[in-house]
Amino acid sequence: MGGAVSAGEDNDELIDNLKEAQYIRTELVEQAFRAIDRADYYLEEFKDNAYKDLAWKHGNIHLSAPCIYSEVMEALDLQPGLSFLNLGSGTGYLSSMVGLILGPFGVNHGVELHSDVIEYAKQKLDFFIKTSDSFDKFEFCEPSFVIGNCLEISPDCTQYDRVYCGAGVQKEHEDYMKSLLKVGGILVMPLEEKLTKITRTGPSAWETKKILAVSFAPLIQPNHTDSGKSRLVHLPPVAVRSLQDLARIAIRGTIKKIIHQETLGRAGDGLKSPPRFKRRRLRRRRMETIVFLDKEVFASRISSPSDDNNNSEDMEEERLEEEEESKPSELKPDPPVNFLREKVLSLPLPDPLKYYLLYYREK
Repeated sequence: MGGAVSAGEDNDELIDNLKEAQYIRTELVEQAFRAIDRADYYLEEFKDNAYKDLAWKHGNIHLSAPCIYSEVMEALDLQPGLSFLNLGSGTGYLSSMVGLILGPFGVNHGVELHSDVIEYAKQKLDFFIKTSDSFDKFEFCEPSFVIGNCLEISPDCTQYDRVYCGAGVQKEHEDYMKSLLKVGGILVMPLEEKLTKITRTGPSAWETKKILAVSFAPLIQPNHTDSGKSRLVHLPPVAVRSLQDLARIAIRGTIKKIIHQETLGRAGDGLKSPPRFKRRRLRRRRMETIVFLDKEVFASRISSPSDDNNNSEDMEEERLEEEEESKPSELKPDPPVNFLREKVLSLPLPDPLKYYLLYYREK
């Protein structure tokens, strides 16, 4: 699946292309996509393909195409404080983006069939928390992953505000998926080769919307034990935040307010911001349109009426870009500054407390 937008040279350009093609339509979703570099979830030898709008699979590790994740994130209509269940959580890429929007008082659970993929997801999550400056721009709802078949979730589990299934759902499992959802909640899943959004409007009332034609591998059916009983999957409990966690959230929020006030104060004194390094302007591209007919996939280029009129402008833009690139760079981009991290590390506090304020966990 994928190929709906042109490849980008980096994560930001990929997001620019998804916005231009209207796959990303809201600011919250855009911020989440920009905060997490898709390439970080690829194995090193495959990172050259990270910014293409294509799915990627290596062994049990799998990532859907960026255009699919964009449609999923938009359809989920995420809000801070909601509970989210990711069925087939995979690398944790989607769960981490969702966690940036849910905030510290949300719930973020994932079920994954393969233990090696869960280990991979935990490594990627740990890397993000320890190294990404984006982590400190948000109050993160850290995902929790459990191993098991998502068709064997214990019947006494809590229901969720948002549910996503990352594998093709057979019609006979539709009601099972719906049972995981609270009233007012949203379920997004591939159902009968259509990415489908189902909203629970009442105890027995539903609204269904077909979003996009897709092709997903089907859900793997449960493999019962010798006794004939299924292995029930027990999801993590929805626990109340500890006083320690609440204090941490409050302290970080206070520090962010101080930094914001200091920034406004410097701007009020007439101090100029350091020069920003201008990103290369995107060239116009003819977009590829993917047409689905039964089970066949056709790709065609559709030219807009203005393409011919823009040819001369495109050539002029390309000539100017080439001239700019040939000039020696007068300004080097300043490395990004993580003001929250700098402020925390400068506080007269014991190191373990500083690390807890920064990383959420004791290290």
